[in-house]
Amino acid sequence: MIPMPIIVGAPRSGTTLLRFMLDAHPEVAIPPETGFLTIGGDFAAQDDELREAFFGAVTRYPSDMPAWEDFGIPDEVFRAALSGIEPFTVDEGYRAFYRLYAARFGKPRWGDKTPVYCFCLETIASILPEAHFVHIIRDGRDVCLSWRETWFSPGRDIETQAGSWSSFVESARRQGAGCPHYLEIRYEDLILDTRRTLEQVCAFAQLSLDERMLRYYEGAPERLGEHATRRRADGTVALTADERLRQQRATLQPPDRDRVAGWKSSMCVDEQARFDAVAGGLLAELGYERRQP
Repeated sequence: MIPMPIIVGAPRSGTTLLRFMLDAHPEVAIPPETGFLTIGGDFAAQDDELREAFFGAVTRYPSDMPAWEDFGIPDEVFRAALSGIEPFTVDEGYRAFYRLYAARFGKPRWGDKTPVYCFCLETIASILPEAHFVHIIRDGRDVCLSWRETWFSPGRDIETQAGSWSSFVESARRQGAGCPHYLEIRYEDLILDTRRTLEQVCAFAQLSLDERMLRYYEGAPERLGEHATRRRADGTVALTADERLRQQRATLQPPDRDRVAGWKSSMCVDEQARFDAVAGGLLAELGYERRQP
């Protein structure tokens, strides 16, 4: 089967940056975060009831703040695509979604980028055997610094953030070891040696490197424009489109070397020590420099 690259990683680890780079390839379309592959193992029977349940689950995911508007696919178009699948199966239902999304841009292939998939690689691989997971890892201290600028930080104290970063990274590595197609790359390499790192990713996904991938930022504004205002299930605004755009402003520029090892100058000695107390072992395992005041 043709590989489907799925980008995973702790939030603020460069997953969106890598998404835009891959999406700039003329053959591949990568949608905004989906999230609904996490529920793929919840469906059972193969009948019309499953088809309708699948449609509802995908178009209303997540139930508290549906993301369907981000994808630009009308309900009736998706429903029609699902009705053409006989017999209906969950894997083909998912492929129908990605196929429709890629068709919007005239592209024959597709992928995904959703950080939370770090926790369900094995489930996804069992449903979509073509899944090729690209796990991008960033120094957790820089991740924590980046979280400070966001509305979705797992917490405001360094211990909670360090624990969350560890959970994402360790889960993806553990599950990735059991998946037939799993690749790890470093955010730092993507920034400092972009071409070589993209060549590695392209080889893994059975793609040829395209120069447009290195100019991803030219198309980033249009792609970020897909991020619609996010509304709660009751219709009230949870997050405006402008607020979502501000979270990803760094992707509008070429790779910025200043975003590597920023913790050395921006994280105080006390926070460095507190991070190390929680996740220093993982830093060492990954080969990152440790400072132990």
